[in-house]
Amino acid sequence: MKLRFYQVLLLVAVFLVWHVLTTTEILPPFFFGRPIAVLEKTWDWFASGKIYAHLGITLIETLLAFIVGTVLGLGIGLWLALSPTASALLDPYIKAANSMPRVILAPIFAVWFGLGIWSKVALGVTLVFFIVFFNVYQGVKEVSPVVLANARMLGANSRDLLRTVYLPSATSWVFSSLHTAIGMAFVGAVVGEYLGSAAGVGYLILQAEAVFDINTVFAGILVLTAFALALDGFVSVAEKRLLVWRPTQGETEPL
Repeated sequence: MKLRFYQVLLLVAVFLVWHVLTTTEILPPFFFGRPIAVLEKTWDWFASGKIYAHLGITLIETLLAFIVGTVLGLGIGLWLALSPTASALLDPYIKAANSMPRVILAPIFAVWFGLGIWSKVALGVTLVFFIVFFNVYQGVKEVSPVVLANARMLGANSRDLLRTVYLPSATSWVFSSLHTAIGMAFVGAVVGEYLGSAAGVGYLILQAEAVFDINTVFAGILVLTAFALALDGFVSVAEKRLLVWRPTQGETEPL
């Protein structure tokens, strides 16, 4: 609780410094905005209800990209980790696809899927997939050979090994990647909206930039950041509930 207080205090301090610097015009308000105006714009969005439709679209795009990218990353990561032949065959193509800047695919997805939500979802999936894929792949590869040998000695078949050894090992790696993946899903949705859309928070930010309304731009960033943190919090709650067997930080095993 004390830590939360200091975190909130730090945020308030940042806003106060920002307010002082822009009020005294040490930082030009035209370029850096005014925190009071940003908060007023944010309040006006929610009070008038204007933001809800746009935010709903962005959240739907983010959640779909997050879910589809995670499922694909988990499935393909497990498959390649357990299939050395397929892994060796596809390894250069996976590395090539991962090294490509996926943002440049946004215009192609817009042509393929149109300017609706699916082009944003497709872009988000490409960002989420590789984060989850490499963590799952590494998690399965990190399984101890001793554990596998002992499980086989006890009569475990391939299905038993997948359920009781590989999946639990991969799960902890998956959740460590989901905190980054949810942010990448947001990036995919917003960048897609920014490059071509008729709705969404990214669209609001683009419209504000077109008329040099820096306060509205910062308001959009503030809203996106708050909801990205909220989604990350849900991932943390799910992680604590599903990984109850994992020791928390500071816990040690008894001697």
